Amino acid sequence: MAHVSVEREIGGRTLKFETGKWAKQADATVVVSYADTVVICAVVRGDPRPGIDFFPLQVDYRERTSAAGKFPGGFRKREGAPNQKEILTMRLIDRPIRPLFQKGLRDEVAVQCWVESADGQNDTDVVAGSGAAAALAISSLPFNGPIATVRVGQVDGNFVVNPTIAEMEYSTLDLVLSGHRDGINMIEVGAQEVSQEDVLGAIKFGHEQIMTILDMIDELVEQAGQDVVFEPSDPPAELVSHLTDTVTGPLTEAKRTDGKLAREEAVKQVLADYLEQHCPVPGEDDNVSYTKFLAIEAKRSLIKDLYHDIEEAVTRKIIMEGTRTDGRPMNEVRPISVELDVLPRAHGSALFTRGETQSLVVCTLGVGRDEQIVDGLGDEYAQKFYLHYNFPPFCTGEAKRIMGPGRREIGHGALAERSLIGALPGPDEFPYTIRILSEILESNGSSSMASVCGGSLAMMAAGVPMSGTCAGISIGMVEEDGKRLFLTDILGEEDHFGDMDFKVAGTRKGITGIQLDLKTRGLTVEIVTETLKLAHEARMTIIDQMESAIAKGRDEISQYAPRLLTTKINPEKIGKLIGPGGKTIRALQETTGAVIEVEEDGTVLISASGGGKAERARDEIEKLCEEVQVGRVYSGKVSSIKDFGAFIEVVPGQDGLCHISELDDGFVQSVADIIQLGEEVRVKVISIDDQGRLKLSRRAAMQEDAGDGGQDGATEEAEITN
Repeated sequence: MAHVSVEREIGGRTLKFETGKWAKQADATVVVSYADTVVICAVVRGDPRPGIDFFPLQVDYRERTSAAGKFPGGFRKREGAPNQKEILTMRLIDRPIRPLFQKGLRDEVAVQCWVESADGQNDTDVVAGSGAAAALAISSLPFNGPIATVRVGQVDGNFVVNPTIAEMEYSTLDLVLSGHRDGINMIEVGAQEVSQEDVLGAIKFGHEQIMTILDMIDELVEQAGQDVVFEPSDPPAELVSHLTDTVTGPLTEAKRTDGKLAREEAVKQVLADYLEQHCPVPGEDDNVSYTKFLAIEAKRSLIKDLYHDIEEAVTRKIIMEGTRTDGRPMNEVRPISVELDVLPRAHGSALFTRGETQSLVVCTLGVGRDEQIVDGLGDEYAQKFYLHYNFPPFCTGEAKRIMGPGRREIGHGALAERSLIGALPGPDEFPYTIRILSEILESNGSSSMASVCGGSLAMMAAGVPMSGTCAGISIGMVEEDGKRLFLTDILGEEDHFGDMDFKVAGTRKGITGIQLDLKTRGLTVEIVTETLKLAHEARMTIIDQMESAIAKGRDEISQYAPRLLTTKINPEKIGKLIGPGGKTIRALQETTGAVIEVEEDGTVLISASGGGKAERARDEIEKLCEEVQVGRVYSGKVSSIKDFGAFIEVVPGQDGLCHISELDDGFVQSVADIIQLGEEVRVKVISIDDQGRLKLSRRAAMQEDAGDGGQDGATEEAEITN
């Protein structure tokens, strides 16, 4: 294959696709470069996997630390299991490409993206997304593309395509968009209560930018594209007809059964009855050959596959007739129940139930050391807010082993996390670290949006001053023969058999999170607009019910949460606070019972269990690190006496000289005649020289005290001229 390269300017930087030079033994490879960021995207096609009823697509994305000139952490110094960013990027690549493969494809397909160079300014996820789509476009796979992926930010009210990481620090919107010439097939949004109009504007802007990348891929396909190879195998028409005629009626009745579990059992029973009557498993006395046994098993597997297609058709037909399996109107939200403080020792807890979906959400408040440290290709940083989502097998009535969090759990948790973070206060207003734990106890659709609702309730119960109640809803869609119906608050089966799962979260002020997953080719902007309108109406309904339980963060945090105070010191005083080998700060923690953390900018976080410990620690820190001011009177202890005067410690660790002439109004023969070692005296700071040495006056302090009637405590006054 000859080397082919195409490039364009996107967002003021050069985007380049290359093929035919690297990784030539893969079925298709595209090396995509964006500025100094380089990602290798390879597609490999394997043989069909026998006996399966699904498309075995694997998407992998990995970041090599060498791409950023870094070493892997740990003892082995080698990359291991994927981190959260890598898993989320795998999902970001997978979701827009999966529905575009030809139905019936059973070949093993692996899409693998490797970040080999990262410039620290251009995020690699959208680069890998477009590169993977380009590699699929030039492969022999039946892929109904091409598609491309871009990021859109909003900086100072202006939309920016593929903003740099530095620009994203000032963006109120983080929108990732995938699409083709006919429409949009993936949206992912994290936002700070952005208006619906701005979100739509960003989607339109991003779709326009995608066209330039699609032109590049078309040019690449023209020069390096392979012929598509796909031979669909149609099932026997007689079997399809017989199965359809036999099960459609009973299946339609089963689909109208009340309750998720009862409905699922009724649907399974229809299939079991058909198999028992028309394709039973041979018994021990039937004396069938092994070859015939395998043939029977293959037929049973085919029947199950066809039955799934019939169930899909029946479900969609019921919806298109204007009814839903649970009897609701198309635009109705399921019944909602809210309970607060269900866990007595948790800092904040809520049980949120919507229909047959239920989430137990717990909010835990912590301190700086509880922050999540994130280390990847960029600079290490700490997260003060994070959400963990658990989906145990019992929530769907399944008996399975409980394993670690999978890609789905990480993805749903990330969606709920970014949907809530847009409504949180800044660290200056609320310095606590916040962890949200969402335990899905029941699931029948939109458990991630239940996590958003429950998370908002739990945080308000914990005393987090959110900007507003945050809720989420999922809108579905079914389209047949030119007729389109939208479904509010979709069930699990409506998600599974429908065309769309459009999740939208936000407050009354605006949108904070979106995730669009499709099983159809794509959406027009008009469909997106209508969906957002329906989502807004449903969201307001849910918020009304949530606010009937709690409308804002409580004034007081839980008695079991740590008391967290902050104070600010001069960064030059950090060393003084910590002390040699940490001696000073350890002593403060031991004497006050508080935990003290110091940041580089001089911010000091003090946490304690209660009983005034945090307040005492703050007072001690402020005394220790107090900036001595000229003209201010201090109560200090005499630390040493000399013939020419006395040294007095005005703040911990800092003393000054009170000359013998400044000890009293009259003539002083001896310092010891006026003050003694260890005595508490009041002195006024009359000057500080360029070396930081203090000049003190007891005489001036006495005059000031006499002038204001001897009032105790430090006072502020203009500098005294001697």
